[in-house]
Amino acid sequence: MADQQRIHPVQDPEAPQNPTAPLVPRDSSRSDKGMPVEQYPPFQRTIPVHYAKPPKNRNCFRKCLCWTIFLLILQIIIIALLAGIIFLIFRPKLPKYSIDSLRITQFTLNTDNSLYATFNVNITARNPNKKIGIYYEGGSNIGVWYTGTKLCEGSLPKFYQGHRNTTVLDVALTGQTQNANNLLSSLQAQQQTGSIPLNLRVKVPVRIKLGKLKLPKVKFVVRCRVVVDSLTADNVISIKSSSCKFRFRL
Repeated sequence: MADQQRIHPVQDPEAPQNPTAPLVPRDSSRSDKGMPVEQYPPFQRTIPVHYAKPPKNRNCFRKCLCWTIFLLILQIIIIALLAGIIFLIFRPKLPKYSIDSLRITQFTLNTDNSLYATFNVNITARNPNKKIGIYYEGGSNIGVWYTGTKLCEGSLPKFYQGHRNTTVLDVALTGQTQNANNLLSSLQAQQQTGSIPLNLRVKVPVRIKLGKLKLPKVKFVVRCRVVVDSLTADNVISIKSSSCKFRFRL
């Protein structure tokens, strides 16, 4: 029996000598031409990212502004409607005032050059309204002025003036003016002409009554210009002219 033929492996001349060895060292790279390839860090974005803010705040502000304007307009319309209804129902008219008489009980220059004056003023107040009453409250003030100097002052009494009512008030006014030599000389010179201008200013808080409803306080302001023939104590004083203007403040 012939010997068994043994087959020995033949090395391929084109195969690499060390097939198990890596082509390049670990953790390194080479190009196809055998040149090492540079390692770059991973790409990182350096430009900050800006996100557009949602326009919620702006829309909320616009909505609030629109609602505020709408409510203001609505309030003005409601007030105008109520004023129109009140005018149609109550037909309000302004009160009227007049200075009927003026009497001086004391008008003397003291030894310290102070002028002491006491006036009694007769005032007529008229309420021409059919359905509106007027409550005259405390804290009023009435003064008599001559060329910017207050001669005397006082206050009106508290009272209620009903519908279509005429009330006559006799108000006492007193005052003292310091260093009144020049003032008295001017009064005496003016008295020679027979026309002495005086200003009466009245401020009184009132409450208007509409039917059974009492409104909040307002202030009546009355300004009267009165021309008298003289300012002599215990003499009859003639009022040559008198005119009053009325307005009110909320």
